[in-house]
Amino acid sequence: MTTTASPLLAPAAGTRWSARTWAGLFLLCGVLFLDGLDVSMVGVALPSIGTDLGMTTSSLQWVVSGYVLGYGGFLLLGGRTADLLGRRTVLLVALGVFALASLLGGIVDDPTLLIAARFIKGVAAAFTAPAGLSIITTTFAEGPARNRALSIYTAFGASGFSSGLILGGLMTEVGWRATFLLPFPIAVLVLLLGIKLIPRHPRPELTHRGYDVGGAITSTAALLLLVYTVVTASDVGWTSLRTLGSFVVVIGLVVAFILVERRVAHPLLRLGILRNRKVLAANLAAMAVFGSYIGFQFIGALYLQSLLGWSPLGMALAFLPAGLIVAFGGPRTGALVNRFGPGLVVMAGLVAFTVGYALYLRIDVVADYPAVILPSMILIGLGFALAFPALNIQATTGVVDDEQGLASGLVQTSFQVGGAISLAIVTALISGGHATTPTAVLDSYRPALWLVTGLALAGLALTAALGGLRRRTEVG
Repeated sequence: MTTTASPLLAPAAGTRWSARTWAGLFLLCGVLFLDGLDVSMVGVALPSIGTDLGMTTSSLQWVVSGYVLGYGGFLLLGGRTADLLGRRTVLLVALGVFALASLLGGIVDDPTLLIAARFIKGVAAAFTAPAGLSIITTTFAEGPARNRALSIYTAFGASGFSSGLILGGLMTEVGWRATFLLPFPIAVLVLLLGIKLIPRHPRPELTHRGYDVGGAITSTAALLLLVYTVVTASDVGWTSLRTLGSFVVVIGLVVAFILVERRVAHPLLRLGILRNRKVLAANLAAMAVFGSYIGFQFIGALYLQSLLGWSPLGMALAFLPAGLIVAFGGPRTGALVNRFGPGLVVMAGLVAFTVGYALYLRIDVVADYPAVILPSMILIGLGFALAFPALNIQATTGVVDDEQGLASGLVQTSFQVGGAISLAIVTALISGGHATTPTAVLDSYRPALWLVTGLALAGLALTAALGGLRRRTEVG
């Protein structure tokens, strides 16, 4: 199979980036920003959605989990499809679907249709995210240039999360539907700019034999069933026959997937990629980073809005310091990676996450923002600014161009699966009791906060064990 040419104008080593290169990079940054914006805006609106549509806490999680189910379930397929069919084509088509799903989510009245729209949107994002990331990693040479580009790119994504909190608060004050409708015109604008700015390029020379149909079916089915089983386990019981049976089927699908991948000429996931310790460490740490943060954001929304009675905008402003740190610090992470290597930078971010979550355990029924909430937000923002860009750099380092879509899809899958599993367990821990007083409700949050803190700590330990303590790694 021939290498897919990069659809942007690649800058020569050591030269200034052209206006076309910057425009293309910022366009792809906009795609990732849109994804982060959408997820965090909906997170802020969850209490309002639940009140308006009469959804319980356990059913409300599906507004988030429906998106994660589609996203996490199709990311491997999305990444490999970008490698095989052309990254420009996959990116633009998926952006169009994303825009339509945004519009649908803003006009439906039925909770089931709302969740379905979120699922479709997640599937679309599963194709845009690896396509966009792999365009960058095949445009910029591995080393300082790619590290700089990925730092800017991932900072936009993380800023989308933080900006979404503010915009989500403002939009929810108008009505929660506004949080679903806002991404529609943005996605259309990015799509139109993408048609103009991303030039056509030759498609890979590929016959039907290059498509790993068996791998696509087994991997997508395994990921979909895994995420679905985890997010429904709190309702049907973790030890129920249905849950245990589903896990057995997931294991069977994974085994089938491995057997298929070892036999086909062009596997969806070349298993040897996981023998790269940097790639493996990045994917495990990605699960811990996103899993802990998604769980924390869910707890934070319930604590600030449902327990303390803060407005959505008030919650958004409480999270603002973290967003500012990400926006201004994230683009500078590439220089730190160049100096210390991605492993140490990821570890520094996980230390910040762990301490920030631990400090949040001091919350009380009366909010103490300066002494309790603010320090946590500062540390969490620092953790994101350090870990998120470094993880994407590490996950695509040492990977050939033909597999950049695969590596990109793999790390994004790790982010989303980690988030889905964490959110399901957090929801189960919070919903497991029958608290009626503010103190009892607060106490029901604490086991979930301990889980979040433990996830960040586990990610730190795994990163150290897989070589993160080395001061330098080969980055170019």
